[in-house]
Amino acid sequence: MTPIGSLIAGSLADFVDGMVAAIPRILSGIVFLALAYVTIRVALAVVRSSVERVYVGDRELVGDLLVTILAVFLWFGVALTFLKVVGMGEIAASLGTAIGFIALGISYALSEMIEDTVAGVYLLRDPDFNVGYRVEAKGVTGTVAAIELRKTRIDTDDGDRIVMANREIESRWTHDVPDAAAGPAGADPAGTDPVEE
Repeated sequence: MTPIGSLIAGSLADFVDGMVAAIPRILSGIVFLALAYVTIRVALAVVRSSVERVYVGDRELVGDLLVTILAVFLWFGVALTFLKVVGMGEIAASLGTAIGFIALGISYALSEMIEDTVAGVYLLRDPDFNVGYRVEAKGVTGTVAAIELRKTRIDTDDGDRIVMANREIESRWTHDVPDAAAGPAGADPAGTDPVEE
């Protein structure tokens, strides 16, 4: 047999041996992915049903955000574990470190967006800050029209709709507590002084 023929035969034999050795790892990885998929679907369904009982109405956005964050973390863990199962542990470790640095850079670049989202969660959970309540924030006085994760919409007495970032509102705002006759449901019927945050 010529040297080129023996080289090709040796390479082919090494390839076949590598494939035979890799088949059990690939099958283990497929089984792991199937089990992980079922487990994550069940876990997210349980978490979503629990969250939907706690966050209802306008506060569903907070529950959706929590479920999405949990899903991202779970699937990232599954991806790293899958790489380890199929014999790529060093790649999994490198990928985990790289993703950490990438996440740090993204969080720095999106710091204002993250701050708005966190402030939105606090506003959505606050019983004194609801749609229909009169508030004053950053020199704007009006009725809260909508509370979203990143922005709050306030209708002023002049008929204008002001859209403000949640981080600007959450730091300091005043709730005008109306009297019982004119106030929205859930307001203090005593008509006491404004509540300050």
